[in-house]
Parts: sequence; structure tokens; C-alpha cells
Amino acid sequence: MAIVYKEKKGYRAAGFWGVGLIVAYIVFGLIMYSIFKRDLPSLAQLHNIEPSLVTKVYDKDGNLLKEFYNQRRMLVPYNKIPPYLIDCLLAVEDRRFYDHWGVDIRRIMGAFVHNIKSFDLKAQGASTLTQQLARNLFLTSKQEFSRKIREALTAIKIEQTYSKDQILEMYLNQHYLGKGAYGIQAAAQTYFSKNAWELTLPESALIIGLLKSPNPYNPIDHPEKSKWRRNIVYNALVEYGSLSREMCDSLKQAPIGIKPHQEKVGEAPYFTEMVRKYIRDKYGETALYNSGLSVKTTIDLELQHFGEAAIVTKLEQLQKHMEEGITPEDERYEQYTIVTPDSLNPDSTIRIYKQLQSSLICIDNETGKVLALVGGKDYSQYKFNHVTQAHRQPGSSIKPLVYTTAIDNGFSPSDLLIDSPIVLTAGGEEWRPKNFDESFDGEMTLREGLRRSRNLISIKLIMNPLVTPQQVISYARRMGIKSNLKPYPTLAIGGAGDVTMWEMARAYSVFPNGGIKKEPFYITEIRDRHGNVLEHREKADQEEVLSPQTAYIMVNMMESVVNNGTGIGARRRGFKHPAGGKTGTTNDYTNNWFNGYTVDLTTVVWVGYSDYTKIGVERGEVGATTALPIWAEFMIATCEEMPKREFAVPAGINNATICLDSGKLATERCSRVVTDLFTDATLPKSSCPLKHLADGSKREQEGRFKVQENKRKKRF
Repeated sequence: MAIVYKEKKGYRAAGFWGVGLIVAYIVFGLIMYSIFKRDLPSLAQLHNIEPSLVTKVYDKDGNLLKEFYNQRRMLVPYNKIPPYLIDCLLAVEDRRFYDHWGVDIRRIMGAFVHNIKSFDLKAQGASTLTQQLARNLFLTSKQEFSRKIREALTAIKIEQTYSKDQILEMYLNQHYLGKGAYGIQAAAQTYFSKNAWELTLPESALIIGLLKSPNPYNPIDHPEKSKWRRNIVYNALVEYGSLSREMCDSLKQAPIGIKPHQEKVGEAPYFTEMVRKYIRDKYGETALYNSGLSVKTTIDLELQHFGEAAIVTKLEQLQKHMEEGITPEDERYEQYTIVTPDSLNPDSTIRIYKQLQSSLICIDNETGKVLALVGGKDYSQYKFNHVTQAHRQPGSSIKPLVYTTAIDNGFSPSDLLIDSPIVLTAGGEEWRPKNFDESFDGEMTLREGLRRSRNLISIKLIMNPLVTPQQVISYARRMGIKSNLKPYPTLAIGGAGDVTMWEMARAYSVFPNGGIKKEPFYITEIRDRHGNVLEHREKADQEEVLSPQTAYIMVNMMESVVNNGTGIGARRRGFKHPAGGKTGTTNDYTNNWFNGYTVDLTTVVWVGYSDYTKIGVERGEVGATTALPIWAEFMIATCEEMPKREFAVPAGINNATICLDSGKLATERCSRVVTDLFTDATLPKSSCPLKHLADGSKREQEGRFKVQENKRKKRF
């Protein structure tokens, strides 16, 4: 009986100690909670745990262009995580994960005993996965007793708020895994160039092995250490019961088999930088780098590649040609020199030349979407975006705006002006404008003047009281040129103000759009990390700024430029689609342009040096020899599979043959005739009354054709 009594007494004592220990734990927990509760995350914070995610920018077809992030992280839902990856995690980090409530008391006690025996209080850790998650989300890694208490209490709150599967999902998407990769998706792409759900068991084991110390064990820089850590995970899987010993030993012999992801600048870098600035300015830095936005843009990656290739190919040719013609005495093109050690020639140097730049923008006429944008030759070397940031003189590419003003105010393509010298005085100084070839060809129609880009015709046109520089500027504003243009006669040849390529593309697209200005745009949709749509648009804002008749006549006149004028180089290079356009060259040869369009696309190309150095060593290069070839090669590639569509003729356009001497409808007696386009308002209503000489060799003096200003009235 005494023995039984002693046994019962021992059990009772143990029970008292057990209950007392539990009570002590509870009391200790309540005391710690009361002390640290102000430092714990609120329920609102717990319910809104959103790890930092990558913002992704796509082209119109879903091709990835660029990622923006502070922490490279992409969210993977629990149902797409491979089961063996979870087994690897639990085997190594928390085998009783599904049995504890955030803090594993049994593990804490076991670790405490082990550390006492080994005389090292840090020999074995006891943090659960939930505690590690709490530390990463809300706390620091600083080794303090108070931090461990807050970590445990926060872990308990997390377990009360989320399911076990949700905690695993957050953990695997949150942890840093080396090389800038946060979470398993970023790690899978960084080390294996694949998605997390495509990982094999060996790949999963290697990634989980990185959790202990990501940088020292990353497989790119430390393959042997990484393999050693991977094999530790295999051993843990055997102990966890998820892998046989035979399979474990076999897997250990295999190499790590990584396929590192090659980090790139990204596609369309000048364009994606525009997207980056837009998101930053509208949504802020945090949204840009941490919120996991998905941005769908208007860019067509195939067309983008066409534009980049056309620019690089032509600039390499031009650069080589330029450098071959530069003499040692000519320092204009020298960027800097490098002194090289040479035993035979101690003073030897290598000349490094300035690099020609070029830029391109292509717009879809129907929607206003920017389909391609190349801001320069090489973004890695020069990040200045010439499409949106550079203000350059447009040269003769401004002339269509002068002619537009004239046509919209009663002129017709067949009206005559004299290509002859004039002298203008401005500020007490004389200006004697010349044509590019320094010749004067006498009387010609407006169509001929634009086709051949005669400076004197454009200058005389802008000096007409119905046109004027002020009026041209007004039209330029309506068509989308917002830069400061000055109301001087030099505006007629692009010498009275600078413009951007973006503005020129917007203005030129008015012509194929039948007088409708469409504001170019480059983002169609932005979604947040949950798929909610923040922005969406498919078409540009638009406004009618020209009559359809004026727009069509200008299109027709600029078709003459491409078919048989200064833009004929496009035809000679094989571009066959109906198109209109205009070359542009400034007097000092520092800017070369070609702006052109088809029914579907408007494309603007610029070539020049960023510091306004002359293009061409001797005489100088012009838009027809530099910018036009790039435009043509791009449009040939882009339009290859597009139908050859003619520009639609609006109502109110008339085709008539007139007598150049009288400006009236031609008769059989008229010897100098031209067939051209007229609006209902400008179409002559009567036949030519003049009595022409039989041989038609000269005009009768009394019948000399003069522009009758009183028959033309301003539209506004």
C-alpha cells in the first residue's frame, strides 16, 4: 500500500508541476502581451498583408517589355506551388507546422535543452515558419529578447487571421532568396529561367536550401556551397518521410543544373522609361516599385524591332561614311581622344568620334496608339529621348502646315507663284533667302512648289495676306504643335521655332485622318495586383481641326512629294503603298527629317547630332539621304502584310482641268493647262474667256493669270 501511495504521490506532484508550468506560461504570456501589445500589428495590418511585387510592362500582345521593382517579386498562388517544394520547406524549417498555433512549445523546449547541453544558446533555433513570416513582415532581424517576444505574439495573431495554406503562400512569396530575388517565382526565374510551378524536386531543394543564407549559398556565385545545402534538404526529406534513402543518395550525385536568367535592359527602353515616369507621376513611387501593377501598352514589339533595326543599320553606314571623310584638322566631330602607349610613337592617339543619333515614332492613325518609339541609337549609352524631349528645327517638314493654311483659306494646288529672288528686311538686316540648289525656276503651281520643296514659293505663300505667319501658327496649334513658334517669314522654311517629333507626328496624322486630330497615347490598361482595372482606353481623344476637303487635298499634294518629288527615294527603295510625306533639312544641316504616312500609319524619323553638329563633312546630308531611308525601310517591313489602301476621297472634292493663264476651266484653245483638285468653293464656275494664239507659244498680256484675293475668304 505504501508503494502505491508513493506512486500516486509522485504522479500528483508531477501533475501539480505540469499545471503550474502551464499556468506560468499563460501568466507569462499575458504579461508579455500586455507589455508589447502596442508594438504588435493591428488586425487591419494583418488583414492587408501585401508583399512588395514587381510592376510589369507589356506590349499590345502581352510580350513582356520591362519590369520595375525595388524587390524583384512575383506572386504565386498556393494552388500553383509544387507539393514537393512545400515538403522541402517543411522538412527543413518546420516539420510540426500543421500541429502548432504559431509557436511550437515542444520545439522551444527541445532547442533549449540542446543549447544548454552544447553550451551555446544559439546552437539551435526554434522559430516556426509563422514566426519567421512575422519577423519578415513586421519586425527586424535584430537579436533581442523583446523582438523574440513580439515575434511570437505576432505569429499567434497571424495564425488566428490566416489559414495554414495562406501562411505558406505568403512565406514562399515573401522570403529573400539571393541575387535580388524575393519569393519562389523570382528565384525560379533567376536561377532556372522558368516559372515556380515548373520546378523539379532537385530545383525545389536547391531553392529551399537558400533560405538559411541566400547570398553565401546562391548557386551562381557559389555552386559547391549551394550543392551542399541542397543535399542537406534531401536528408531532411528522408527524415520527414517524403523521400527514400536510395533516391536521396542518387539525387545527391547530380549536378545543380542551373540556367541563370540573363538580365536585360528590357525591350523598347526609351518607351518603357516614358511608362515608368507616367506611373510614378500619377500613382507614386510606391505603386511603381512595390504594388505589382500590370501595364498593357500600345507598342507592337515586332514593329519596334523593325524601327530599331532600321535606325542602327543606317546610322552605322552614315557614321562610317562620316568618319572616313573627317580630316585630322577638323575637330567638330571629335568626342575625345585616347592616348595609347606605343614604343614607336609615344604621342599616338585614338580619335573617338561623336555618334549620330536618330529617332522614330509610328502612330496608328485609326486609334492614335503609339506602335513604335525609338528615342535614340543606344539607350545604354545615351538615355535622352529625342522623340519627346528634343526640340529641334523642323526645316522644310514644316512646309505642309504653310500650304494647309493656304488651301484652307481659298487657295488651290494649281495656283501660281513665282520662284524668284526676294530681299526682306528684319531688325535692320537684309535677308536674301535661297532655294537648296541656289537656283530660281520662275512661275510654278503650289503643288510643284511643295513637290520640289522650293523655299521661295513657301516664303512668298506665307507672306500672302490670307496666309501670314500668325495664321500658320494658329493652324499649327490646332493640329497639335504646342512648342513656341515665332511669327516670322522664316517660319515658312522651319527657321522660326523648334518642335518635338511627338508634335510633328500628331500634326501629320491629321492629314490621313481626314482633318481629325487624335492625341497619341501609349497605355491601354493598368491593373493592380488583384486584377482590378485602374485605367483602360482603346482610342485617342479626337477633335476635328481641318475640313475633310483640305486634309485630302494636302494628302494628294504630299503624295506627289513621295511619288515624284523630294521623297521619291522611298519608291526607289521599294515602298509601294499609297503614301504622302515631306522631307526636312535645316539650313545648317543639323536636323534631317522625313515625316510620312499611309492610310493606316503615320511615321516620323529624325537624324542628327545631339549637340547640333553639322551632318555631313563636306556639303552636308539632307533628310532625303538620311531620315528617308530609315523611314522607307521601317515602312516596307511594317506594311508588308497590310493591304495597299488608297486614301478616301471625301464629298466636295472636284477634279478639273483649268487654264493657267486665266484660272478658268480650260477650253480647246487653251495651251497652258493643268488638271488638279478643287473644293466646291474653289472650283472655277466658268470657262476661259481668253483668245489664245494659235501656236500657244505665249500668253496674251491682258490674260496674264493673277491670284484674285477677293475670291478667297478666310474660314476663320
